[in-house]
Amino acid sequence: MKLFFIAAAVLSAGVAAPAAVGPDYHRPTVPVPAAYRDMSASPAAWSVNWWRSFQDPALDELESRALAANQDLRAALARIDEARALAGVARSNYLPSLALEPSVTRQRDSRTVDNALPVTPATTYQVPLSLSWEIDLSGRVRRLTESARADMSAAASAYAATQLSLTAEVAATYFTLRALQQEFGLVTRTRGLRTDALKLVQSRYKEGSAGELDVARADTELATTDAEASALGVLLSSTQNALATLLGEPASSFELPALPALPDVVPVIPAGLPSELLTRRPDILAAEQRLVAANARIGLAKSAFFPALFLTGSSGYASADIDNLFHGSSRMWSIGPAVYLPLFQGGRNRANLARSQASYEETLATYRRDVLVAFREVQDALTASRLLGDQAAAQARAVVSARRGAELSAKRYSAGYVSYFEVVDAERTALEVERAEVRLAGQRWLTHIALIKALGGGWSGG
Repeated sequence: MKLFFIAAAVLSAGVAAPAAVGPDYHRPTVPVPAAYRDMSASPAAWSVNWWRSFQDPALDELESRALAANQDLRAALARIDEARALAGVARSNYLPSLALEPSVTRQRDSRTVDNALPVTPATTYQVPLSLSWEIDLSGRVRRLTESARADMSAAASAYAATQLSLTAEVAATYFTLRALQQEFGLVTRTRGLRTDALKLVQSRYKEGSAGELDVARADTELATTDAEASALGVLLSSTQNALATLLGEPASSFELPALPALPDVVPVIPAGLPSELLTRRPDILAAEQRLVAANARIGLAKSAFFPALFLTGSSGYASADIDNLFHGSSRMWSIGPAVYLPLFQGGRNRANLARSQASYEETLATYRRDVLVAFREVQDALTASRLLGDQAAAQARAVVSARRGAELSAKRYSAGYVSYFEVVDAERTALEVERAEVRLAGQRWLTHIALIKALGGGWSGG
């Protein structure tokens, strides 16, 4: 076998790595805005564990449980392992293949053919060691390896994108639950007040100072509040079940304790420069790596038009007598190059090249679309953050006014100046305004998380 390796070294040196066929990858140009609108913060350092900036131990625990047990994340991790293995398969083409193929053959030739050989049955024992090595003349192996490595990088970036999406969804569901629990608390408190109001109106009705219509209205408001509490209970249950699924736990056994009210202040997010988005968002990085792989596959398709050179060899032992199989006189070997020349393929190679080029154009369009969508998501979240902040300030004023109106109506009713209808209307308005304030606070936090996700992660908070 020494002769094989010597010949391989000489031949490899003689055809030392010409340039691989096909286009080399260059990042395509995409329209990048100079700055975001509605951005009030400067760039800052970024952190993978962005949720820790909220300083919320309950959220930290939920995120840790999700990262440890979420099934989508495990599937994405398995895809990385699969892509890494495929990259290893592609890289193995750089090396010669070696196989041991022992065999025993029993043969008898025909008596009725011309020039018949001796017809005595013969047995042949062989222990050959075969090698084959493709000399990468056109760069086929290099393009194949380049494509496989890009696919592996794309899988790794896709895993990071799945992780970011998971942690953002866990945080969004967590803050949704906090808002729902806070709203449920408002409805429960209102139910208590309306129970007391019904008792008061019934007492006044017995005394003759209130009409039956007032009793009916008070009873209606209490029943309506009960119905609203039940509807919120259904929403709370389904949201909690969704969180259990994100954590990789059965919904039937998942329990979440009472959560605190939403924080009044939503942190300001440093958006940074738009150009940073291309290297910070893992889904954009994954899309670009898929583009790199598609570009390499064009070269792979072009290599089919060029000759392929293989160095093959075999060495071992062959004998008709097993006792003499490993004697020196039973040794055999062969070595020599083999050339594959694609003379006529019926248009298959051209069609495969056209397919690879079309696939690249499709992947390029998808990459540019993903970049545009990323910029849109950031801009939508920034604008929504600003407008929701203005809306929250106006809603806070509305809550103060509605509560004051409900108090005045109750006093006027007690003094006998107005009917109970005015009290019911004022209390209903106050409850609706307070619930709207809680829902708006939840929406602001969801928009905050959506902006973090759109920007590709969290910030250091410092």
